[in-house]
Amino acid sequence: MQVVGYETERADARDGGADRGADTAESDHRDPALLVAEAGEVRREPLESGRSLAYALGERRCAGALDGRIHRECATADAPYCDSHTSTWVCARCTGTCLKDEMDCYDNHAVYLAAFAPATFKVGVTKEWRLRTRLREQGADRAAHLRTVENGRIAREIESQLAEEFTDRVRVPEKVAGLHREVDEAAWSAALAEFDPVETFAFDYGLELDSAPVPETVATGEIVGVQGRVAVLERGGTTYAVDVRDLVGYEVREEESDRKLQSSLSAF
Repeated sequence: MQVVGYETERADARDGGADRGADTAESDHRDPALLVAEAGEVRREPLESGRSLAYALGERRCAGALDGRIHRECATADAPYCDSHTSTWVCARCTGTCLKDEMDCYDNHAVYLAAFAPATFKVGVTKEWRLRTRLREQGADRAAHLRTVENGRIAREIESQLAEEFTDRVRVPEKVAGLHREVDEAAWSAALAEFDPVETFAFDYGLELDSAPVPETVATGEIVGVQGRVAVLERGGTTYAVDVRDLVGYEVREEESDRKLQSSLSAF
């Protein structure tokens, strides 16, 4: 078996952008999950709070490609994907000048500011109809819908301007460091003071952590919850934060890992 992808939590059936082509059309809400392939077929391993994972990690290689629920494997050692199976989304690099042969982003777009505890504020854009889903994909603690514009080109221009004041990227380690903390209310209010938001959001992922989880790459333990693409697992009195993308490409066995892990002080 091999971990070949993952799905973050989604709230809208129209959103077909789950990592590596997962089909989200069968319900209006999908819990986060690992995608595990065996003999060419893919199944979801739900990452629901209270469930236990019991996978031991083996070798890691390219995760290949998904065609619906069919997996096409790849023997290349590059992980999580080799050059042949790596795709680049050019819109992520757009600053208002289209990088495609023909501009096609004519839906209404939302420009937003997302807050990650305690005080990291990220500007971003997405199609207006999937704003809430996009924020939860990223694991935002708070957010504000700043304005709506008629297409992606205008949205990217505004984003580029605001990126001179706010970051436009937040790395996973920075998100993990704030999982046990609250958003700094004063700093968030100050960040929003120059705007008149269309709507604001506050998200609760149910983690309720007393201390920062230990970053690890592991797939054994009781699932505490998932925030964005970070799964929090409890094992032996210690909570671990796992970037689920770091699991993609690993061969796995259905047994508990016996690898010794770093423990938090609360485990003693």
